Amino acid sequence: MPAQPARGDLVPSAVLGLLGTRGPLSRAELARQLGVSPATVTQITKALLARDLVVELDQVPSHGGRPARRLGLASTGWGAIGAKVTADHVALVHVALDGSVTGSSVHAFDPDAPHALDALAVLLRDAVESHDGHLLGVGVGIPGAVDSQDSGSVEAPTLGWSEARVGRALRSALGVPVLVENDVNTLAVAERVYGVGRDHGSYLVATIGRGIGCGVVIDGALYRGAYGGAGEIGHLPMSVDGPACACGGHGCLEAYIGQAALERAARERGITDDGIDALRLAADQGSADARALFAEAGAMLGQALAGVVHTLDPEVVVLLGEGITAWQYWEVGFAASFRRHLMPSRRGTPYRIDSWDEDKWALGAAALVLASPFDQTGATGDQGSLVRERLHAGPSA
Repeated sequence: MPAQPARGDLVPSAVLGLLGTRGPLSRAELARQLGVSPATVTQITKALLARDLVVELDQVPSHGGRPARRLGLASTGWGAIGAKVTADHVALVHVALDGSVTGSSVHAFDPDAPHALDALAVLLRDAVESHDGHLLGVGVGIPGAVDSQDSGSVEAPTLGWSEARVGRALRSALGVPVLVENDVNTLAVAERVYGVGRDHGSYLVATIGRGIGCGVVIDGALYRGAYGGAGEIGHLPMSVDGPACACGGHGCLEAYIGQAALERAARERGITDDGIDALRLAADQGSADARALFAEAGAMLGQALAGVVHTLDPEVVVLLGEGITAWQYWEVGFAASFRRHLMPSRRGTPYRIDSWDEDKWALGAAALVLASPFDQTGATGDQGSLVRERLHAGPSA
């Protein structure tokens, strides 16, 4: 879906963002994507060409009239840093404007430590100082509710954080724009910039693994809800008095099919007591009990996602997360359950399984920064404005 019309000083940044994330485009294609006049694009690209931020490339085949030339990014070296925070480590990536990962690393991290935010700031400061190129900003994905990408106040029970002022602390320590978001939402943003969001305006990104989450994109924009907590499908109530959940409730979806729940069920059924990797290995080796456990989890996930589809009516559902490595066993239960619980008119809703590695979490966080030129809803607040200012000012920023 084309971006909402960009105006004023946002247009140069939006042009660069489009070329960086979608590849070379003609001036006419840029005008159409951004919803501005061809004359405006011509004026802006002339200035960008003069500043060596874009270059003219090959000609676009013409069906009459003078052939148009496509424009592409010059080698300006713009990029972003993405961080995915977990209960025992932080994954970092350095990402170029076109989405390519230019470097990655994993660092031990204890969110329960007395000065955990200071330790996180040190990790990120080292990454900022070692970044090769012109840095637009830092994106941070957190497994919890975030009030706004700009403020970055976090409620993350799995990290033991309550009202943690992550955004404020990191901005003060790093001196560059910092955007903070729920980690599943960062994946939804990444899909918007690099994946299904190029072809679909409304979609869901559901994750399976340690937790169960869902990022929601409606009409090309991330839907965060009134307080930043939209998409917490892991806490959909699946029973009245089921197993206890980390949120403090009982019978939540995550309490049945999250990683800890599957590991507990594997122990209780005598399959393995060595964790989720051993459970997947047992399934690979033909264990009927292991495969049945994954299939049951898939069936419950299918039921829950069918309800979400009925509520939000997306064009497509994308499934991601570290648990996707065992998807062949989940899908046995998921496919039939998902279709069975959908109304006949919605049973054609497609789902896609995306390949997985942990860098995708951090890439999603970096995508918060790289997607800032498209932000017409104000979701990125002052931090998004600072990113756009840096991009508009050029490599000297």
